[in-house]
Amino acid sequence: MITLTAAGMVNALGNNLAEIAENLQANTAPGMVPDTDGWLQQGECWVGRVTGELPEIPPDMVQYRSRNNRLLLAALAQIRPQVDEAIVRYGNERVAVVLGTSTSGLDEGDRMVSGTHAGKPPASYRYGQQELGDPSRFLSDYLQLFGPALTVSTACSSSARAIITGQRLIESGMVDAAIVGGADTLSRMPVNGFNSLESLSSTRCKPFSAARNGITIGEAGALILLTKEPGKVQLLGVGESSDAWHMSAPHPEGVGAIHAIEMALREAELTAQDIGYINMHGTATRLNDEIEAKVVNQLFGESVPCSSTKHLTGHTLGAAGACEAVLCYLLLSQGLRLPAQDFTDAHQDLTLAPCGLLSAPQPFTKPIMLSNSFAFGGNNASLIFGVSHD
Repeated sequence: MITLTAAGMVNALGNNLAEIAENLQANTAPGMVPDTDGWLQQGECWVGRVTGELPEIPPDMVQYRSRNNRLLLAALAQIRPQVDEAIVRYGNERVAVVLGTSTSGLDEGDRMVSGTHAGKPPASYRYGQQELGDPSRFLSDYLQLFGPALTVSTACSSSARAIITGQRLIESGMVDAAIVGGADTLSRMPVNGFNSLESLSSTRCKPFSAARNGITIGEAGALILLTKEPGKVQLLGVGESSDAWHMSAPHPEGVGAIHAIEMALREAELTAQDIGYINMHGTATRLNDEIEAKVVNQLFGESVPCSSTKHLTGHTLGAAGACEAVLCYLLLSQGLRLPAQDFTDAHQDLTLAPCGLLSAPQPFTKPIMLSNSFAFGGNNASLIFGVSHD
């Protein structure tokens, strides 16, 4: 069985797991704020910002100097003792790095060409900073690892698929441990890109509400150390699919999403009735929430508590799957109350298929959680986590 041996994260909820757990329970997110930095060229929006000071990239690694990689360093600092122990135990050739991203260092490239630097690249700018492979290449070099290092980029399911890849590398015997997760940084391209798709909310996003009108984009870094060592929280099953229905819209019947969830249940040798909580993808777009509610209703009815946490983190794109995996890790390892869907400033959309949305926080009764990530192009991933009884 694969264990989540350690986890670290920074996002709009906080700058470490203690802050994030406290704010999650209080339903408050200090980093969810109106955009005052000009990310959106025309109009208004909110963003999910990491508010804390981030570690600097070492001077001898200037080629990796991006905010994206600094987010990774902030998450790594929280699990560094466990990572160092794994490297000593297994050797630096037996530890993999598998990360997800959709922006990488794109913001640094944008600033270079947009006139911010008067058309002259800063001394620290390198083209490689914006390559999708840069985050895993950076973290592997930073830790002086020689095992597999790769980046997965399947839009909003990227880091969920990175977790799946890490699991498979360990189970195949290629490595003994995997540092998995993801990072994405606020950048003009995704903010304006989603706005051009008429999928960006002008206010804080409102998943599953009648007034929902799009996503709020956030930034985050999240890392998990996977091993086969005994531990409290385990990865019980994974599922994925690529239905390729449309470039940006989900299949109208949720065929790919259903396939991913059922695959995860089969691998975990569980039934729908065994699940104690569903962390929904819940982006607050009209289509996503409609289709996901239909899928959950079809597979689970109304009996399983569920909610989306994106009103507290924003949609962190390539980092979203790992962020929500770490939230499940927190809920299970600390016995936190399940987060409710926030309808304080917008009524629940009662035209959606009923699916067990939580109207108030509550303790979980079954320590098994499903987390869904559904991405552009029909890239779907589902992860099931549970508490070990050993």
